[in-house]
Amino acid sequence: MTDSMNKDIRDRTIALAGIYQAARLVQQTAQGERRDADATRASINSILNTDPESTAAVYGDSRALGTGLETVMSQLANDNRQRDMVLTGYVITLMHLERKLTRQTALMKQLANGIERIKGETNLADVTDPDIIAALAELYKDTVSSLQPRIMVKGEESVLRNTDSKNMIRALLLAGMRAAVLWRQRGGNRIRLIFQRKQFLDCCTALLAEARR
Repeated sequence: MTDSMNKDIRDRTIALAGIYQAARLVQQTAQGERRDADATRASINSILNTDPESTAAVYGDSRALGTGLETVMSQLANDNRQRDMVLTGYVITLMHLERKLTRQTALMKQLANGIERIKGETNLADVTDPDIIAALAELYKDTVSSLQPRIMVKGEESVLRNTDSKNMIRALLLAGMRAAVLWRQRGGNRIRLIFQRKQFLDCCTALLAEARR
């Protein structure tokens, strides 16, 4: 494999892990489970990181994507009967909505302007601050949520009724959209996901090894 191909696969793997990480964090939030704080922070921060130096810089480093990398491995390494189909549904829908979103110039501009406004009006020292999460959730409602099909999140009813939980879920779904856009920008598509599965799995293993050093 050439160095160029290695970089391409690495960039796509990072973007793919970003999608799966956001989806897994949504699932954990909806089910009232504990989320990894670093993973949550990295996924939320990726929305606000609009001018990264590289694909890896979107998330900071491999450690911040541990949840996503592990989820990709568990999902791609198993056959259809063993996969978490709820999680798979979130990922597929995010990828589908991303294609719809990028065809709507006005909506994309509204989303970009909203992100810049949030960056300008809030203190980004803690991107998981409830005010930032609420602002991102509102932006999601005004943009991505207008597209069909809407993502139907499954979880504990009491959690899904809670305002803070709803805001976090929407903010994380926006992070998933950001990762889906990155996936497409780096040449990712469903055909590559099928035929380069082993390469993605190998790259996940390598990135996780880097994170543990």
